[in-house]
Amino acid sequence: MTKILVIDDEPSIVNLVQAYLKPEGYEVFTATDGPSGLKAARAFKPDLVILDVMLPGMDGLELLSKLRRESEVYVIMLTARTEETDKIVGLSVGADDYVTKPFSPRELVARVKAALRRQQIGAGPGGEGGVLAFQHVRIDIGARQVTVDDQSIELTASEFDLLRALAENRGRVLSREQLLEKVWGGQYFGEMRVVDVHLGHVRTKLGDPNLIATVRGVGYRFDDEAV
Repeated sequence: MTKILVIDDEPSIVNLVQAYLKPEGYEVFTATDGPSGLKAARAFKPDLVILDVMLPGMDGLELLSKLRRESEVYVIMLTARTEETDKIVGLSVGADDYVTKPFSPRELVARVKAALRRQQIGAGPGGEGGVLAFQHVRIDIGARQVTVDDQSIELTASEFDLLRALAENRGRVLSREQLLEKVWGGQYFGEMRVVDVHLGHVRTKLGDPNLIATVRGVGYRFDDEAV
């Protein structure tokens, strides 16, 4: 059974999210502060985490920073803040997506389903597999693993999906809108800046910024040579 961890200090939010997720067949764990949330993430090994920014004991950004040192689990952040800078900080620390309070429970469930569906593609029998091999980069789609010059690198779920989308269209420019559609799905209502932030992470982890070119005013292009 797919496991989801909800970390929020507001009982009404926790109960609401549980009420919508459990009927979908998910096993839901909860925590109400930062330290217990981190402990739960380590203990239950969830497939997805829904994490509030404002938490007692340890805020969501600090928790996420600690979590990213040991896990690439998909994280959706909940925040009551509307300033773009707060959202970008969360994405920069390692969040895959965010939802601003007050939110539609149905939208949150749709985001959860889309994220889990993307992660499951290629992960099991009958799923998509294969390898994208280039001069420097090798992407094992089934195993969701990436190597650069034979050195393994760790990517979050969203980072992997972005790199895969670009690599499958090597030499072709993809716009932010196209990348949002491919990675976050057609029902994404957040900031388009999410693409730029995550691609910044991918470039850093690849170790060569020239592997992904920015075409100003248009989008991004994967430029590694095919083998």
